[in-house]
Amino acid sequence: MMSKLMTGCAMRTTVNLDKSLLEEAERLTGIESRSQLLNAGLRSLVERAAARRLAALGGSSPDITPIPRRRDYTA
Repeated sequence: MMSKLMTGCAMRTTVNLDKSLLEEAERLTGIESRSQLLNAGLRSLVERAAARRLAALGGSSPDITPIPRRRDYTA
């Protein structure tokens, strides 16, 4: 953990959280550390937003030539 603090990857902050939501998240995930729980939640939020952005790109270029793909036909 010390190396992360020295490289600037971690920071301390004060937040106001919904107590019942926090307790439910702890119960559902089994994560008891508040820092780990918040990091997991933020990671999940970022992954979901990135997936939505990627999905929004689907079909955005209908005139594009299909890209040839290598297929493995061995059984």
